[in-house]
Amino acid sequence: MTDLEQAGFATRAIHAGQQPDAETGAVIPPIHLSSTFIQDGIGGLRAGYEYARSANPTRDALQQNLASLEGGSRAFSFASGLAAEDTLLRAVLRPGDHVVLSNDVYGGTYRLINGVFKSWDVAHTVVNLANLDDTRRALEASGAKIIWAETPSNPLLTILDISALAALAHEFGALLVADNTFATPALQQPLALGADVVVHSTTKYIGGHSDVVGGALVTSNENLANKIAFLQNSVGAISGPFDAYLTIRGIKTLSLRMERHSSNAQVIAEAMAAHPAVERVNYPGLATHAGHDVAARQMRSFGGMMSLQIADGAAAAKAFAESTRLFTLAESLGGVESLIGYPHAMTHAAVAGTSLAVPENLVRLSVGIEDVSDLLGDLTSALTPGRLPKAVPVSANS
Repeated sequence: MTDLEQAGFATRAIHAGQQPDAETGAVIPPIHLSSTFIQDGIGGLRAGYEYARSANPTRDALQQNLASLEGGSRAFSFASGLAAEDTLLRAVLRPGDHVVLSNDVYGGTYRLINGVFKSWDVAHTVVNLANLDDTRRALEASGAKIIWAETPSNPLLTILDISALAALAHEFGALLVADNTFATPALQQPLALGADVVVHSTTKYIGGHSDVVGGALVTSNENLANKIAFLQNSVGAISGPFDAYLTIRGIKTLSLRMERHSSNAQVIAEAMAAHPAVERVNYPGLATHAGHDVAARQMRSFGGMMSLQIADGAAAAKAFAESTRLFTLAESLGGVESLIGYPHAMTHAAVAGTSLAVPENLVRLSVGIEDVSDLLGDLTSALTPGRLPKAVPVSANS
C-alpha cells in the first residue's frame, strides 16, 4: 500500500505494519514465536532476523504500526510502560543530570525517577508544568536534560500545552517527553506539536482489553532512536511476540473505542458535576476545567478518564469506590470495561506524603464502552446515602 501513510488514522490502525502473509496469503500476519532464526551461512540473515531479543517480525509489525499512528519515524515496544520509561531515561541521562517533571505525574514514573535513578545521581525537580514561568525558572536553575510531561495527567487530568513546553525545552537544550497514555494517538499526537519522544503504557487504551502488559517509545529523533535501539537489545526488556500480537489486535479498534470512551465520559462528567455528593469533577471536556481550551486545541476529543472528588471526604470516597457494581474496583485503566480506583492507596501510593500526593477524597474513573445509562445508574446508586453494600458471592466451599 504505497499510499498508506497518507491514509486516515483508522485505516492506518488496521493496516500499518499488517501486510498479509506473503507465503500463505493469511490476512492477519502470523505470530512468530521462534526464539532464533536460520542463517544462510555465517552472518547471512534472512530479512535481518537473528535472535528474537534483537528483532522479531511480530514485534516489528507492532513497532511499524505505532510509529505510523504517532507520526514518528521509529517506535520501540517494551515489556511494560515502566520498562519503556527506564530505557528512555538511560538513553538520555548520565550521573549528575537533572529531570524536570510535572507535580502530578504518574506515581510509577515518580518512583522510577526518585527511587531508582536518584541512586545513580540523577536529580529531579517537581514543578507545575502548566505554569510556564515556574517551568522556565526550574530549567534555568537545574540545566535539566528532560522535561517529563504527562497530559492529560494521572489522576488529576491536568492539561499541559505541549507546543509551549516543547518551545521552552528546546530553548534550554532539553528534550520534551510526552506521556500520551491517557489520550492515545487517536486523540492527540505530541510529536506533531513539538515533543521529542512519546511514551505509552500500551497496557492501557492501546491494548484496550485488559489482557496484555506493554510499553512503547516513539520518536523522529534519529540520534535518540539509535540509543534506544541499542538499549532495547542490550538490556532486553522487550515485548514478547504474543504480547505484541495482542496489542496489534487491540489497536485495530482504537479509533472506534476512543470515540465511545470519550462520549460516555462526557455524559458522566456532566452528570457528576451536578451531583450534590461530588465536590469536583476533573475532566477536560468540561468548560469549567482549567485546561479545557488547551485540550480542545490539541486533542480531538477529551478521552475516557476522569476523577471525582467526593464532598464528604476520604471515608466517603473509599465507600463510593467499594460500592459500584459495573465499575470494577481495580488497578489500571483503558480497557473496554469500566474501572474505579482510589489513587491515594492504589496507583499513587508511592507518592503519599510527598508534594505529588493526590487528594484523599479523590476517586479515579476509567469509563468503559458499556451503555452510558447503565454506567450512570451505577455511579448514582453508589453515591446514594444508605445504599446497601455489594452482595458478597457465596463460595461453594463455604
